[in-house]
Amino acid sequence: MNDVELDGRLDLLRMEHRDLDAAISALADAGVPDQLQLARLKKRKLRLRDEIALIEDELVPDIIA
Repeated sequence: MNDVELDGRLDLLRMEHRDLDAAISALADAGVPDQLQLARLKKRKLRLRDEIALIEDELVPDIIA
């Protein structure tokens, strides 16, 4: 993937991460939250964070000092 494609993918992942954050908050604020669904959403959010970090590492060149 080139930098433009990576930037686009990064934007999509960040948006999905924010959406999951809102969904987790809404589910947690429910009267009796579904713990299994909440755990799945949190796990997905962590995977997205890891993928975002990998892409950001690819976009930022290594600086050898």
